Amino acid sequence: MMHPYRTHTCGELRREHASIDARLSGWVFRKRDHGSLLFIDLRDHYGITQVVIQPDREFFDTCQKLRLESVITVTGKVTPRSPDTANPDLPTGEVEVVAEALAVESAADALPLYLAGDDEGPEEIRLRYRFLDLRRERMHRNILLRSKVIADIRRRMITDHGFNEFQTPILTSSSPEGARDYLVPSRVHPGKFYALPQSPQQFKQLLMLAGFDKYFQIAPCFRDEDARADRSPGEHYQLDIEMSFVTQDDVFAVVESVLHGAFSALSNWAVDAAPFRRIPYAEAMVKYGSDKPDLRIPIEIVDLSGAFRESKFNAFRTVVEKGGVVRGIPVKAIADRPRSFFDKLEEFAKSLGSKGLGYLIWDAQNVKGPIAKFLSPDELRVLTERCGVGPGDVVFFVSDAAKVANRIAGEVRLKLGKDLDRIEKDVYRFCWIVDFPMFEFDEEAHAVTFSHNPFSMPQGGLRALEEKNPLSIVAYQYDIVCNGCELASGAIRNHQPEVMYKAFEIAGYSRQTVEDKFPALLNAFKLGAPPHAGIAPGIDRIVMMLAHEENIREVVAFPMNQRAQDLMMNAPNEVTEKQLRELHIKVNLPKKHEIKAEDPTPTAGQA
Repeated sequence: MMHPYRTHTCGELRREHASIDARLSGWVFRKRDHGSLLFIDLRDHYGITQVVIQPDREFFDTCQKLRLESVITVTGKVTPRSPDTANPDLPTGEVEVVAEALAVESAADALPLYLAGDDEGPEEIRLRYRFLDLRRERMHRNILLRSKVIADIRRRMITDHGFNEFQTPILTSSSPEGARDYLVPSRVHPGKFYALPQSPQQFKQLLMLAGFDKYFQIAPCFRDEDARADRSPGEHYQLDIEMSFVTQDDVFAVVESVLHGAFSALSNWAVDAAPFRRIPYAEAMVKYGSDKPDLRIPIEIVDLSGAFRESKFNAFRTVVEKGGVVRGIPVKAIADRPRSFFDKLEEFAKSLGSKGLGYLIWDAQNVKGPIAKFLSPDELRVLTERCGVGPGDVVFFVSDAAKVANRIAGEVRLKLGKDLDRIEKDVYRFCWIVDFPMFEFDEEAHAVTFSHNPFSMPQGGLRALEEKNPLSIVAYQYDIVCNGCELASGAIRNHQPEVMYKAFEIAGYSRQTVEDKFPALLNAFKLGAPPHAGIAPGIDRIVMMLAHEENIREVVAFPMNQRAQDLMMNAPNEVTEKQLRELHIKVNLPKKHEIKAEDPTPTAGQA
């Protein structure tokens, strides 16, 4: 007796199945009405099969009226297609099912999205009807890839490296971890709030302090941050890892094994072999203008500050005298580019805040360019040597405070790589950025703050915190970067109470605040804490790279829009007065609060 819905999937039938009776169920993906015959491309999770509806069948008229994306069950004979009608683009393209019986499981209304074409439609509609959008082949493939990535990573962590998978709480306390918390009011404790975890940071460290040696989980993390192409608002998932009695090299070995294995297994692109290249933070900022360098671009920035320290070229010398820098961007074989190329690049640099973009062009006879007349032969010789250039090459110059010059030079480098088509193709280039500064100076707050992870161990320990300029202290902190995308951050953790007190004191937190904000972790440090370390590669970004997508929403099943709204579920939304009373909350909207016309769901305001 046949199964009521299917004997085969829509991606299963082949020529060897010819002449058998088969039953398929799925969605009406396409219809082609040839008058004497009606063809339906029937789609399910596994693929597409062509179904033939003959005009003498009693369900022929029903099928003609069926809208796309209606769900049907078809029973019929598997029939070979002739060579001239076979579809080589489909795995099932050599056969079709000639329908003998058909049942409509669910008739679809008119569709807000057309799923069979190249036009994906407005993003707002795609997100509002995300369940429809996920039926598209590309989107379906992306979400399946996500499942495969997680399964592959989980297997490697458990089987290859002996990690244990633990879950950590979702309702926890608010703590200063760099982003705004999502707060959850307590009904039982009026006026008090839980927070959704920005990461399981404290819990995973506490697991190490509890004596578990190797921990991981595919952890949801919640941060009230603005959206970016590579960052979802609201929540993201990460491969959360923590290990006891390990060095930085031990952490790197595990992560390199897992990422190299996953990328190699799930992509046909070349993948850097382990060990991955290690670049100190200070070096990365000079050479690439970024702490997430894209190593596919064969252009490296050069520090030329010393070459202009005593130069007669006042524009650069005065910047250096005031503590600024000069960065050179050498580019091979572009001397023949038209003037418009250089003018457009200068306008791009100015749009980033640069005062200009000087450049020199080396040809067969001499060096020319807007700033050539200000430089002596000896200075040109020094620049030639330091930049490693010759005839046909060009060097661009950026001069400003180090932080500004690095940023602008880094953006110019990226643009040159793209515009000149010099980004290496079909390859994943990994590197570690190491030795991050422990602290940085916040220009807006006029205060020293943590630059990375506040729970990191400073290189030099307590002595460094007590004796060195905070802005010169380097921490055991590290990022892993692939093709210019930061995939993970991690650190050797501090496990000593006095180090924690002192580090937070430098960042402006009193001893009492530390004890109030981190009581569990601090108490555990006082009761025997092992040296430990961890890292947390972002699952969403890994999938985005493997899927070759430019926006992270394309690899998340049900993402929010850029304004942190779930258009499909109508969230955030207003709640009832009864619910607010139970939580002892009164809504107090700002006086100028306005609900914009495009807002599908007004928020309840601030508590």
